[in-house]
Amino acid sequence: MYSIRKTDLPLIGSSYNFVGADHENVAVSVYLLEAQPGRGAPLHLHEYDEIVVVQEGRSRFVVGDEVREAVTGDILVVKAHTPHGFVNIGDQALKQVDIHVSPRFQQQNLAPTEVSIKAGLP
Repeated sequence: MYSIRKTDLPLIGSSYNFVGADHENVAVSVYLLEAQPGRGAPLHLHEYDEIVVVQEGRSRFVVGDEVREAVTGDILVVKAHTPHGFVNIGDQALKQVDIHVSPRFQQQNLAPTEVSIKAGLP
């Protein structure tokens, strides 16, 4: 069995980053996100599916043209090639696990849209 502590992973921005290719060549990568109020991810997309598990807090997600509030216990599925992003709209840290169905993170940042601007994405 392979094991690593979250705090031994690289902390980049608001996330501890588990890159599957660097850890026993696992087929998924994971962001362990801890975002302060007002922080989040701008509109972007991936070549693969992503699953987001909200552990604590409140966020506003944009997925395609849909805007949705997500709270503790919600699980969101974002299909490959779908523009998406989020912002912490709570008054405490947003904690979520973002599972990327890829051994390495691949992200293409996109220009803001009317929907993402109105939703308050960073």
